[in-house]
Amino acid sequence: MADAPRSLPQNLRHYLVNPAALGYLGLVLAVCAWVAVDTLPVGQGDFNFAVVWPFFVTAPTSFMFVGYTDWLPEWAPVWTPLIGVPVGAAVQAFVIGALYRSLRKGKGSPNSGTSPSAA
Repeated sequence: MADAPRSLPQNLRHYLVNPAALGYLGLVLAVCAWVAVDTLPVGQGDFNFAVVWPFFVTAPTSFMFVGYTDWLPEWAPVWTPLIGVPVGAAVQAFVIGALYRSLRKGKGSPNSGTSPSAA
């Protein structure tokens, strides 16, 4: 019996709520918190390149908002590159979740509908 097609929110939840995707989002959140704590006492001075770590953790998606900003309109605010971190984290978590689900499906998990081979 074929499964009924899922709506967009159901698909997002299906791929984003699993240990791999949630672990990645936790890592991104921990790096962002570390950067915030690290740069708070500094003020407006040298951030010691700490602010690049969230972009590295969410690369390559977040780099679209940093290096290739020609597609952004001229009225876009200066802080537009900061949008790249949450967008990059969401896209990367979705991909990691999809890979996790496909690998779990191939192993014969209880939710996949297949049984493990009796080898």
